[in-house]
Amino acid sequence: MPSPTPAKKSIGPRELTVMMASLMALNALAIDAMLPAFPAMVRGLGLTDPNQIQYVISTFLAGTGIGALIYGPLSDRYGRKPILLIATIGAAVFSLACSIAPDFRVMLIMRFSHGLLAAAMGVLVVSVIRDQFEGDAMARRMSTIFLIFMIVPIVAPTIGQLVLLFAGWRVIFDLMALMAVAAAIWLYLRLPETLAPENVIPIEPHALAKAWKIVVLNRNSAGYMVGAGIVQGALFGYLNSSQQMFDKVFGAADFFTIGFAIIAVGIAVSNFTNSRIVERFGARRVSQTALLTFIALGALQLFAARFTPTSLPIFLLLLTANMAMIGFIGSNFSSIAMTPFGHVAGAASSFQTFVRTVLAASLGAIIGQQFDGTVYPVAFGFLGCGIVALGLVLWCEKGKLFTRPGTTQPLPVNPPT
Repeated sequence: MPSPTPAKKSIGPRELTVMMASLMALNALAIDAMLPAFPAMVRGLGLTDPNQIQYVISTFLAGTGIGALIYGPLSDRYGRKPILLIATIGAAVFSLACSIAPDFRVMLIMRFSHGLLAAAMGVLVVSVIRDQFEGDAMARRMSTIFLIFMIVPIVAPTIGQLVLLFAGWRVIFDLMALMAVAAAIWLYLRLPETLAPENVIPIEPHALAKAWKIVVLNRNSAGYMVGAGIVQGALFGYLNSSQQMFDKVFGAADFFTIGFAIIAVGIAVSNFTNSRIVERFGARRVSQTALLTFIALGALQLFAARFTPTSLPIFLLLLTANMAMIGFIGSNFSSIAMTPFGHVAGAASSFQTFVRTVLAASLGAIIGQQFDGTVYPVAFGFLGCGIVALGLVLWCEKGKLFTRPGTTQPLPVNPPT
């Protein structure tokens, strides 16, 4: 595979943003579209413990986390476009393989492999944007991408439910493969190479270890990277057990797709808002305010789980609000963690995505497997993850919140909601 060369054709920033968001959306679709099919999958795959079906999500996420270590270095050497193209086609192949898996064991292997290929879509989207922007400007573009990306969780369960009305749950995987093929064609025809020739890095173990060491030893990068993974772990814990909560806790299985969409709107709205305010107030100020609100809402979730355990309206209200906080936290934490690494964007994004995803998938699996017919595990997960993330931020910022780079005085708190 030759070294990257500057592309002769160009792509507008709007099309580039939509393209990158579409790639990330494929990963969201690979998780959320199948949630309504969980009961049918439990029966079809012969499972005796309904909680086991959650591993269909966890193994995919584990694959994306481990795969994240691969694509950054490859794209730093060979360019963003060829690696993205190969991985997108590979994701389509393994999605088809999931659709014909004969048993649960094979399904999990194929899901892990699907995630391993799909990892490129998360890692290299960040690298492509970092090639073009940095700091708060990057945070704004990433927030716009996350906004488009978050439309998928709103509609994906409905797509899955519509498929189930006319076909079996395996057709959901066929649909995901078709969408991946369409994305690969778009990439091939329109995406230029964004990696500058002077930023090409040979694939050498010593060079990779050096880049990862730089990331780990950078106080802000390490803290915000791990903090983002912990907060995301609360989100994954909810995703893993979301269908079961609507069904077993609230007796509202038929309302799941609507309720899931309502909750997902929280993240979409916050990402839209974030894209408009982050350059004015700064990624730190916005995300730290959101994190404090996240913790307060987590405490309210725990209180509601104790005193109104089967109230679906209260559950939807609190969880939607807390999902909105995740929208403010996720893109800004990631942008802060990536800011120092323009010269090694691929390796840095790869390593950070690996840490965030593996940590979040592990925490999400632990939280999800605690499902006991109540919302307590999810409530504890949100509150606990928020407190730990706040501790990491305080460590990063040496105890001072609401500052911007180059300033020493805290800025007045003005919550983004």
